[in-house]
Amino acid sequence: MADSQESGVGNPAGIQLVEEEDSPVNSSINTTPLVDIMLVLLIIFLITVPVAVGVVDVTLPEERNLVVQTRKENVNLAVSVDGSIYRNTTQVSEEQLASFLAVQARMNPQPEVHIRGDLMTEYYQVGRVVEIAQKAGILKIGFITKAPPNVQR
Repeated sequence: MADSQESGVGNPAGIQLVEEEDSPVNSSINTTPLVDIMLVLLIIFLITVPVAVGVVDVTLPEERNLVVQTRKENVNLAVSVDGSIYRNTTQVSEEQLASFLAVQARMNPQPEVHIRGDLMTEYYQVGRVVEIAQKAGILKIGFITKAPPNVQR
């Protein structure tokens, strides 16, 4: 009875402990599942990335800065920070600008419209002027900007 109590002490579930000499420790790591998962992920990324990007092949224009010769027949417009529209130095409303540009669009040759937008002007305000010019039938619309700084190439 004493032997049965000793065998049960410290091992209430009755599980036998295996000694170290009976089970050698395997110190190498099995990397096969890791490699398999990495290869599957690589294949998934190779298949899905070109589909997800969806880039249309286009030829982009080269950078060039052409100096615009100001001609008296060109229409010079400016958009201030608050969205006010100026023709030369006179402030005009959208309706006045639309009627003026409609007359200019019927001229032959049609004058160019040059738009100067203040640096702090919201894009929407400049887009509004472009839309008015397009609806009036103006074909050549340009944006006047400062020349970029000289970059060493």
